[in-house]
Amino acid sequence: MIKEFDVQNPQQQSRRNFLSHSAKITATGALLTAGMASGIASASPFKAGAMNEKCDDASQINAISAPHYQLRNVRLEEGFEREGDIVIATKTGLYHLEINNGKIVAIQPVKDAPASTLPAFDARGLLLLPAMRDMHIHLDKTFYGGKWEAPRPRKGKTIMDMIAREQVLIPQLLPTSVEHAEAIIGLLHSKGTTVARSHCNIDPVSGLKSLEHLKIALEKHQQDFSCEIVAFPQHGLLHSKVDGLMREAMQMDVQYVGGLDPTNVDGAMEKSLDAMFQIALDTNKGVDIHLHETTPAGIAAVKYMIQTVEKNPQLKGKVTLSHGFALAMMQGAELEGVITGLSEQQFTVASTIPLGKLNMPLPQLSQNGVFVMTGTDSVIDHWSPFGTGSMLEKASLYAQLYGNSDEFGLTRSLAIATGNVLPLDDSGKRQWPAVNDNAEMILVDASCSAEAVARVSEVKATFHQGRLVFGAVGKV
Repeated sequence: MIKEFDVQNPQQQSRRNFLSHSAKITATGALLTAGMASGIASASPFKAGAMNEKCDDASQINAISAPHYQLRNVRLEEGFEREGDIVIATKTGLYHLEINNGKIVAIQPVKDAPASTLPAFDARGLLLLPAMRDMHIHLDKTFYGGKWEAPRPRKGKTIMDMIAREQVLIPQLLPTSVEHAEAIIGLLHSKGTTVARSHCNIDPVSGLKSLEHLKIALEKHQQDFSCEIVAFPQHGLLHSKVDGLMREAMQMDVQYVGGLDPTNVDGAMEKSLDAMFQIALDTNKGVDIHLHETTPAGIAAVKYMIQTVEKNPQLKGKVTLSHGFALAMMQGAELEGVITGLSEQQFTVASTIPLGKLNMPLPQLSQNGVFVMTGTDSVIDHWSPFGTGSMLEKASLYAQLYGNSDEFGLTRSLAIATGNVLPLDDSGKRQWPAVNDNAEMILVDASCSAEAVARVSEVKATFHQGRLVFGAVGKV
């Protein structure tokens, strides 16, 4: 007999009642901890107290955690089917996985698996994929979880106009920013994401309050969600005079020094970038800078950053160029030279895979050794209303934009959403999951990863460190 264990699927047709859906946990037996249960205060105006309405309390959920268990009838990719040199299909098979303390400790084909006395849960033939990683998002300032509110018209508005808008808006968002951040974490779980990097405003209006609130939200979800933090001077590092606040933020478990358009916002490219890098050097942190500039100044900024890292080797491998739209403005030998510099200094490029006139050279970056990752950036805020929280959707967009419409190309496109973790290597040999891998994984309703990317298949269950944090599996 199979019993259902469910962490309710959030629906996005109404953001007003999102948490009343996403927070529900059906707990009728000994299943894994759902760390979300530890979290949202019952006094929240978002009605997130519905989290526990089908169980006695959050401690019961934690108490019935099964750190050592078997996940049965999991569909894994086994190899490629070819016609000559062309990959035409992906072979799969059913396996049992043994999970112990967040690790995959055994993988056995169903036909060969011996009987087990471990608690067993049934994946029912769903496809197992690596969990998603949202590596550029703003959890601290969002409308999500509240009433629908489209952004104000932006036609003709500059980034300085948007900064002025933020100076009014941020104080209005702060009182409920914890609940809003938790709402997005629930949404990300439902889309298969367990790891993220969030930029967090450090500005004269909020001081360190946005960071403090984000840390409260993340602390509540430390068992079900991993998140790096970038201290982000959204109103300009020099323009808003927040060097001191940024240095204070570095003492609050922040991993990255942020930056923003050093010419358009700060008005002094070298001085702005020098100040950002100096904070990183003084505090031994990484750097993750928003660079939207498409002017020659944006190109100069990219080159200056490469030169700075070359002069300061302790920064090598610790700098992320977010957006980096200036890369789309280069071509030929200039682009090749910049990509070589990025690769040699081990830059990471975080792209939201923009639509429109900008043609970002993302495949060329990857092919030349630059690590490329993506993120949802905004789910809904005063910048954009279009985010869904789905990294599979980002992988699908990447495949469409860069012509990866065949079986092989679709499987490769998944990498941008998973931190370059793929079930099969280029030759078709299974490389994930492997024994001793972390149990960061999702179950999707698809026959293979190519279908999951092309169709943006529904995520049925999400696991973080072996814990079920979203979705449903059966108890055998």
